[in-house]
Amino acid sequence: MLDPPGPHFYLAIVASIPPELLEKERALEARLRDAGSVLVAFSGGVDSSYLAYAAHRALGERALAVTAVSPSYPAAHRKVAEEVVAGFGIPHRFVETREMQSADYRANRPDRCYHCKSELFDVLGRLRESVGFDAVAYGVNTDDTGDFRPGHRAADERAVLSPFLDAALSKAEIRALSRAAGLPTADLPASACLSSRLPYGTEVTPERLAQVEQAEERLRELGFLQLRVRHHGELARIEIAPDELPRALDAEMAGRMVAALKPLGFRFVSLDLEGYRTGSLNEVLGPEPLLQIAREPDA
Repeated sequence: MLDPPGPHFYLAIVASIPPELLEKERALEARLRDAGSVLVAFSGGVDSSYLAYAAHRALGERALAVTAVSPSYPAAHRKVAEEVVAGFGIPHRFVETREMQSADYRANRPDRCYHCKSELFDVLGRLRESVGFDAVAYGVNTDDTGDFRPGHRAADERAVLSPFLDAALSKAEIRALSRAAGLPTADLPASACLSSRLPYGTEVTPERLAQVEQAEERLRELGFLQLRVRHHGELARIEIAPDELPRALDAEMAGRMVAALKPLGFRFVSLDLEGYRTGSLNEVLGPEPLLQIAREPDA
């Protein structure tokens, strides 16, 4: 269990935060207090960790961080989530979601996230009612509004709160506030569920998700930090952050990467020369299909 930094650490970091960001932090906490009592959708990533922390600071026991467990949730994320709640005394609960039972989710169309988040927010909604809380909140930020994220529609349909949007907080600002709080997630690489590694149209199965999770863990053991393993059937396409690409292109390292991934069931292992970028699997979709999917509830 981590020990939160002492008061001198906080004072030094807070003193370096611009006044406008401190004002946004106050607006965030005011929004959370106005909500009364809140369940926070908490994955252990950068955004949800700071939201859980801020909700706990604003509401105390009237805030509950809730982590959904399913085959698409990596064990590494669970470890971080447990570290955060233990280190900061945040009330927390695990729940099980069953998006894998949805044929629409398994079909892995471009609106997959809609079906995933629908299940998540339905489960959290039932839990909210059972514990007598007022609202559910999640960590969407201003940077997310410019990307294709059909899961946001599921949140809107269920009146899930988006406190970071209300306070106009960006990802970089959430990272800065996380550093001030001493959260271990402040500089974590961007994360997403394991299903995001499967190209659209490739059925989501527990076996494929396990392949991806093990492949990415093995690459982290080789020292890589920001990466994705995209599952293309017998082919594993590795995306590595641009600043880590030179190391990945070394012939000896390339051989180690191949040796790490082939035993998992991949016949071919490739390195994407464009490097890691978010939403790379959306590149096969044109803007019009994306807009249509985002607009149509039953797409």
